[in-house]
Amino acid sequence: MARKVFFSFKYEDVHRAMNVRNSNVLTGVLKSGFIDKADFEKVEREGDQAIRNWIDAQLTGTSVTVVLIGAKTDKSKWVKYEIEQSIARGNGILTIDISKIKDLHEQTTTCCALRVKGYPHYQWNNDKGRENLGQWVEDAAVAAGR
Repeated sequence: MARKVFFSFKYEDVHRAMNVRNSNVLTGVLKSGFIDKADFEKVEREGDQAIRNWIDAQLTGTSVTVVLIGAKTDKSKWVKYEIEQSIARGNGILTIDISKIKDLHEQTTTCCALRVKGYPHYQWNNDKGRENLGQWVEDAAVAAGR
């Protein structure tokens, strides 16, 4: 079944997030929640309500939210908002530790402690995310009745 998936992440992890997005394991899935730096900065300059509006629009029609967790994701009020809105909409949710995906400088980080209680958590590298992301998304959707 075709799914629309929202990817939630702290913008400083955009390179790692793009690595997950572009892994080509989600075929037939619309991917939402990505924005280029210039567009992100434009929305950010318009203020908090503009950011909330953008997030709400991106969540429209999604059935699953994938929270990509890096070193400081737990500090992002916007990731917290995205999780709250996803729960309110009844989305399936899963979290993935992306801290061990190398960035543009070939560096990795440690993963913060952010988890969404009651929802599955995976590690991209150790749990073979490239092979399993499609099934994780499907399992999350089915668990949420979507």
